[in-house]
Amino acid sequence: MSAAATRRLTTAQALVRFLAAQYTERDGVRHRLIAGTWGIFGHGNVAGLGQALVEYREAMPYHQGRNEQAMVHAAVGHARHLNRLSAQAVTTSIGPGATNLVTGAALATINRLPVLLLPGDYFASHAADPLLQQLEHPVEADVSVNDALRPVSRYFDRITRPEALLTSALNAVRVLSDPAETGAVTLALPQDVQAQAYDWPEEFFADRVWRVRRPAPDPAELAEAVRAIRAAARPLIVAGGGVHHSEAEPALKALVDATGIPVTSTQAGKGALRHDHPADLGGIGHTGTAVSDALARTADLVIGVGTRYSDFTTASGTLFQHPGVRFLNLNITAFDAHKLAADTLVCDARSGLAALTDALAGHRVDAAYETEYRTGRARWEEAVEEAFRADDDSAVPTQTQVLGALDTVVGDEDVVINAAGSLPGDLHKLWRARSPRQYHLEYGYSCMGYEIPAALGVQQAAPDTPVWALVGDGTYLMNPTEIVTAVQENLPVKLVLVQNHGYASIGGLSESVGAERFGTDYRHRVADGSFTGAPLPVDLAANAASLGMDVLRAKTVRELREALSTARAATRPTCVYVETAPPGTALPAEAWWDVPVAEVSAREAATEARAAYERAVADRRRHL
Repeated sequence: MSAAATRRLTTAQALVRFLAAQYTERDGVRHRLIAGTWGIFGHGNVAGLGQALVEYREAMPYHQGRNEQAMVHAAVGHARHLNRLSAQAVTTSIGPGATNLVTGAALATINRLPVLLLPGDYFASHAADPLLQQLEHPVEADVSVNDALRPVSRYFDRITRPEALLTSALNAVRVLSDPAETGAVTLALPQDVQAQAYDWPEEFFADRVWRVRRPAPDPAELAEAVRAIRAAARPLIVAGGGVHHSEAEPALKALVDATGIPVTSTQAGKGALRHDHPADLGGIGHTGTAVSDALARTADLVIGVGTRYSDFTTASGTLFQHPGVRFLNLNITAFDAHKLAADTLVCDARSGLAALTDALAGHRVDAAYETEYRTGRARWEEAVEEAFRADDDSAVPTQTQVLGALDTVVGDEDVVINAAGSLPGDLHKLWRARSPRQYHLEYGYSCMGYEIPAALGVQQAAPDTPVWALVGDGTYLMNPTEIVTAVQENLPVKLVLVQNHGYASIGGLSESVGAERFGTDYRHRVADGSFTGAPLPVDLAANAASLGMDVLRAKTVRELREALSTARAATRPTCVYVETAPPGTALPAEAWWDVPVAEVSAREAATEARAAYERAVADRRRHL
């Protein structure tokens, strides 16, 4: 009997060949799991993975990044747009290149989105010791800076021998493709091991399909859920990102059409129902709509679908105030399903919603309740129209009028991306999501600098789709460098760059907690040490142009609409730059958010803020 067939390759070559042969499949549709690899080459990966990606460049597309954190953001945007069925890998050098991955990894894992991280690592053999950029730990010689990725990864391994990859690569892909486990996955690759050869079994390189399950609800849990819904007078659905990941939007609509239960949405779940559906009430929580938060305070049953209940959603535990409120959570993970002492449906969102619709046949909420929330919804629509309205087309636009102008330009297929600053609050309250993937907010980690690289990842996932990155001046200054990558790869992303000369959201928060907007303006320092002088002579539009973008400057509402229309039709990366007039944000928050205030202070602003804090925190509930 002949020996099993083998192929002699380096560890890096074997990893690339293996990743190129991995697929996911759901509902009979197959997707390539690792659609491409982002990389910045340097000490620790150029001779290993760099050489392997050249050798197999036809099998594994390569994308050249400029910032390691940004590469992870791009991969996350790609995975989110494709409902976690396809992901991308990211490779970096050792040392600072690797530690720059930590923020992006945390973002991916917090948002339950798959990304494969392949940082270089120190010599496994310790042949060169200490190595350039090596952390020398006095009592743990096997620790490297890559260990900083352990707490933000769903799976982590350091490949210290070539054959260890046989097990670890399979485990890595298992986690990436599992909707209940997914997040950042890290395989740390010592640079000497990357270059070592091994006789790999041919089976390792065979096409492998990872079927993404749709587990059905447990019959007993389903029966209990149906009893709870039938008994509720004021049920309310909170739609989270799991609705999108499961492609459960039609199933949610079917349930709502049949029962009349209204739907609110988290930042990740917005668009689960189209904005003009009569039961769609918009965002919930601290950045939610007036109608959503009013109903949340009186709901006797809160039905969470694919949500992890962040503090923005629950208004830091102060939102759900009905004396007998209970929770029913439908989630693919038991970890999230059990939050708030809920009754649980641990299952796929689409399967669970379909099962609920069938089991609730003939049940509908009271007509008076429908009338109440539809009336509230109509009032909120009037507030949105007022916020978007610009009575003078020759005036400098406010930030909400910028959103109103964009609202008139986008089509159903466009994608709008944002992550941090004051824009997420305005968007959650006001944006009219026309399709499931139009509203792309990363608010699990609220990471400044996400928007531009994420737009690249979405554009790669949907080449013919207009993709908009909405960026404030603070966020732009954090991470503009992937504009160069957009130009290099001819990705026609549209950047809306809003200049308000400071941190608008944190400035407002600072004022509300007694910190007096200290350190939140982009202004010259004056004699007393404060930053209250003239705005800095910084031209962000010129910076974007210097990085290769076409730039359109808009000074008025009319010019803004024209520039947005031009940008939408553009076939190369295009920036619309606009300076906004106050007020900076749309409407006041309808629900609280817990930011502790100094208990004692000699300053009046902090003393007054503490008194307001104590009044608000008194409404917090522990849902047990």
